[in-house]
This record gives sequence, structure tokens and C-alpha cells, in this order.
Amino acid sequence: RPIRDERTTLEKAIGIPPIREDKNIISKAEEFNQAWRNVIHRGDCTLFDRIVHANYYTENHGVKINKDQSRRLLLGRKGKAVMGPHLVIYENDEFLCIQRYSRVNLYTWFSMLSGVTYKNGKVYTQQTTREPLDNDPSKGRWDWEEYKSK
Repeated sequence: RPIRDERTTLEKAIGIPPIREDKNIISKAEEFNQAWRNVIHRGDCTLFDRIVHANYYTENHGVKINKDQSRRLLLGRKGKAVMGPHLVIYENDEFLCIQRYSRVNLYTWFSMLSGVTYKNGKVYTQQTTREPLDNDPSKGRWDWEEYKSK
């Protein structure tokens, strides 16, 4: 990723990221979100396999899950879940915090907050907290059907 680093010493010291030179370069958040979306919506693991580190792991309800197990779990959601919009909370070359919405089986909605670490430019660990929502977060804001095709 070409970066034009014109930050001051203070900006570097407090961790303000450099300006991306090429605005067409996809952000880590967009790449992460799209990889998970591709597996869940289409069963396409190509991007997931490319951006996820071989030693990746996450914990799900206290159980450590590796890359292959995670891929299988995501594939099991195909046709059952829709990933909605995302919001980047924080992003740099080593860490990503992203908030996303998902819908499962039409009438179950979640807000998810994920913390993602990177190693050698690849997704290395992920921790996601899912909070069930009482109401559909899309009401008057977006259409779930639009996100099925993304």
C-alpha cells in the first residue's frame, strides 16, 4: 500500500495514521467486511483465504477456533444470515475495530463489535461481541435486500 507519510512527529507519536496516497486502495475494514460477507452470502472463500493469516484464531463462547473451523462456521451461515452496513471505529495497519449489523433467519438482528489484529498484513486474531437487538436496525435507514448482493 503506497503511503505518503507527511505526519508530524507528534502525529506519529500519538498514532495518527498516514494519508493513503491512492484513494482506490481498499481499507482493511472494507477488505475484512467483504471477506466475511463473501463467505456468508455466496460461499466464496477466495478473499477470506487471501487476507486471513494461516495461524489465525478467534474465540467463540470460550472455544478457540482456527482459520479452517472459522471458515466452516461462516459457510454454515450461507442463506441464513445477511451482513448489513458497517462502521469503522478505528483502523491502522495493526488493528481494526469495526461495528456491523447482521440479520439471521429474517427476524433476529445483531449488532456486532469486532476487534481485529494483523500480523504480516493479514488478519491474525478476531474478537467479536454480538448483542441481540429487539428491533430491526434497518427500519427507515436501509434495506437488507440491498446488502444480500454485496
